[in-house]
Amino acid sequence: MKMSMVYYYLAEAGVPQPEREVPDGLGGKINQMLGMAAWVGTAAGVLGIVITGAMMGISLKRGESSEHMSRLGMVLAGCCLIAAAGPFASWLFGDSGDGDAAGFLIRGGN
Repeated sequence: MKMSMVYYYLAEAGVPQPEREVPDGLGGKINQMLGMAAWVGTAAGVLGIVITGAMMGISLKRGESSEHMSRLGMVLAGCCLIAAAGPFASWLFGDSGDGDAAGFLIRGGN
């Protein structure tokens, strides 16, 4: 069989368009998982700021100098990234309209 015939058959067959359905109950679980991930990320950011501040205080008491500002900058940049993840995803995929985080997945990207 020639390659042109293979291309012809592939072109004529068309691209399959499966139904985009999420199983029942999955949307709530996705929302719960994303909410927990956002909470853990926020808690990790706050903990990072506290740890960096404690390290600054200890170094100051010892008379040492370290690169705490760069560490603090990285922690704050991470906090900003976590805070901007939700609005960025809404902007990128469009607002789901129903207000839940799994709206894009449930609608199948439409």
